[in-house]
Order: sequence, then structure tokens, then C-alpha cells
Amino acid sequence: MRLRTALAVGILGLAAWSVLRAQKPFKEWPAIEYVDFPLPADYQDKHEWTRARLRYPDIYGYPERSMTLNDGRAFPGYWTMDFPRSDRHLLAGVRRLTRIDTKSVEQVVTLDGSDDVYNWPMLYGVEVGHWNLTDAGAAQLRDFLLRGGFFMCDDFHGTEPYHGVREWDTFMHSMTKVFPELPIEEIPDGDPIFHTLFDLEERFQVPGSDHYFETGLTYEAGETGKIPHWRCIRDSKGRIMVAICNNMDLGDGWENSDDPRYPERFSSLAYRVGMNYFVYDLTH
Repeated sequence: MRLRTALAVGILGLAAWSVLRAQKPFKEWPAIEYVDFPLPADYQDKHEWTRARLRYPDIYGYPERSMTLNDGRAFPGYWTMDFPRSDRHLLAGVRRLTRIDTKSVEQVVTLDGSDDVYNWPMLYGVEVGHWNLTDAGAAQLRDFLLRGGFFMCDDFHGTEPYHGVREWDTFMHSMTKVFPELPIEEIPDGDPIFHTLFDLEERFQVPGSDHYFETGLTYEAGETGKIPHWRCIRDSKGRIMVAICNNMDLGDGWENSDDPRYPERFSSLAYRVGMNYFVYDLTH
């Protein structure tokens, strides 16, 4: 009996050790907008929940093709938009507005064929109007989602050309690789995802900060960018597994929540949407 107990404990210990070994450690990455953004004092502390940010290949050739920014730095990829300021402001909000025991820093995840993505149940992708998933990456994202993962994407606009790119079409080029058989639908106001923590029937467009500061407009990409779309893809049981935030920029709402030029109502809604989506993922 003691031998069987000891063996069972040993197997459980080995399994836990294997999981920990599979998790890639936190790493700082170069970003488009920020250099040497300060780390929170507790960034190494262990917590129960982590929000992962998806690092993806994009239509400009990242990471294979070398390009440079205007300041001479290597182009770090569109996946780094608003990063890491947006992530760390958001996670501070998670601590204040929910009882989710979250890390204070993001985890960057790549669909590289390893098991790492399966350690982080919630993925966030920004500027997905510029992503370009490989077939292998799309297959792994599909597997991640069908296993119960959750993917939230944000900050892409319109159906007409915008800065030379049709962002919805570019998004769909990769998304249909992930789920060619599943429809994208508008999320109705009564859906549980809008009522897990806050009641969010009255939603409005959250604008990108630079565009708003320059023009006073909340929308981008012309007429087809005017209406915010809260869309989703559901699994066979009706659970939302992909939350698609189109014609809005929730990331800028989090990023600029401490900027007095950026109206509070936009950041407030961005935080409430994020909290609802995270709680939904944990409870559905």
C-alpha cells in the first residue's frame, strides 16, 4: 500500500514538474511604441492567472523579413502595438475590478508547435488586420480553442482599403484557416458574455487614441469603420471561443487610461468589456 501511494505521489510530482518545465518563462520583447517600459515590482511573483498576448507573423514579413523603424530599430511586428503599456494597465485593472489572481505582466505566446500555448488559456491578439498565420499556426490555434481556450482579438477596422490594407479581409484570410466551417456572428445584447460582471447592453465605439486626438473621430477606415462590431465564433456547445472586437480599439482604452486627454468613458468601457470576457472564459 505504501509503495503504491509513494508511486502515485511520485507520478503526480513528475507531472507537475513536466508542466512547469513546459511553461516558457516571462520575457521582455521589443515593441513598436515603447522602449524600456518599467516592469512592475512584483513581475516575478507567481499567480493563478495570466493573460497571454499572441505573437504572430504579419503581412509585412515579420519575423522572417528584416525591416527598420524610423528610429533605426528593427521592426518588432504588428503584434506589439500598444505593448506592454496596454497589457500592464489592463492587468492592474483586473486586480482592482475582479477577484482573479493575476500576474502583473503579460505572457507572450507564439504558435510554434510547442506545448507552451496550452499553458495560457486566454490569448489576446491586436492589429489582426495585419496578421498572416501559417497553416501550422492556424492548426495549432484551432486545437487550442477546441480544447477550451479563448481568443480575443481587437484593433482592426473597416472593409475598404485603409493605409493600403483591407483589414477585415486580411483578418479573415487567417481566421478561415482556423475555422473554415464555422460562421462568425454578431453577439446579441442578451448573451451571457455581456452580463458576467457588468451589464453591457449600452456599448459604443472605443477609438484609437492617436486618431481621436488628431481628428476627434471615434472611427477609422471610412464609412465601413463607423459601426463597432462585437462578433464571435462559437463551439459546438454554443460557448464563445473567439471574441472579435472589430471597428474599435480596446487596447488603446487600456493603454491610455492614465492620459487626461483620452476620455474616461472610453477607457471605462474597455475595462468593463475586458473583465466580462475574462470572467466569461473562466466560467463557461
